[in-house]
Amino acid sequence: MATKKKRTTDAAAMRGRRIFIGDIQGCLDELERLLEELAFDPAADELHPVGDFVNRGPDSAGVLRLLSQLKAGGVLGNHDVHLLRVADGTRELGRRDTLDDLLAADDRAALLEWLGARPFVRTWPDLVLVHAAVHPSWDDFTALADLDPLISDDASDFATRVRYCDPDGVRPESDWPPPEEPFAPWFQHWSARADETRTVVFGHWARMGLVRAQRVRGLDTGCVWGKHLTAWIAEEDRCVQVPAARIYSPTSLPG
Repeated sequence: MATKKKRTTDAAAMRGRRIFIGDIQGCLDELERLLEELAFDPAADELHPVGDFVNRGPDSAGVLRLLSQLKAGGVLGNHDVHLLRVADGTRELGRRDTLDDLLAADDRAALLEWLGARPFVRTWPDLVLVHAAVHPSWDDFTALADLDPLISDDASDFATRVRYCDPDGVRPESDWPPPEEPFAPWFQHWSARADETRTVVFGHWARMGLVRAQRVRGLDTGCVWGKHLTAWIAEEDRCVQVPAARIYSPTSLPG
């Protein structure tokens, strides 16, 4: 469990924070409580969800409304891509989807336009933000950032869905049970790269939970499954969590 610390009152330390939030998936109550716990200041702080803004939780539309009002950044996740393609008519709703209210909302068009403007990757000199994974061969992310979420592409699929791969980026047939060698969690290949100094921030892996490894921070702590919603403050290398109010979607995660 990540520790919580009171935020400093030093005005200089209160500015310029980059705050990354794990998979929200429509959990508006937990998002609001986490922002309060963080003392989030939209005039000073940057807010970057790791993707999967929507689906399986109770209020996807409310999450998008709040984050758009706060001018959040963030990247697209697989559930976000799913929503955009359902709205475009190229994919069907699944039986576990909780997107009906959003799709019927009066401000549907504005919310979808805002979500669809999120890229698949964001980079800083010291950080890379992606929903699921970075391919072992990637170092220039320009092409990935420009991909259209309505068009299937191997690179965006890798970035939003992969958990395990081999050193060449080949994916196993299944992620569960954990595949045997040569497959390993994708971030082990990133941590082993001697040519990289950037830290990758990601989500997508609730079964793995909070990850604090060499040059990686994994923030999907299973809020929609009744666990926690987690934020990581880059400038402080500190995590802040709030517990989920309840289980919103059935899960096979460990207790």
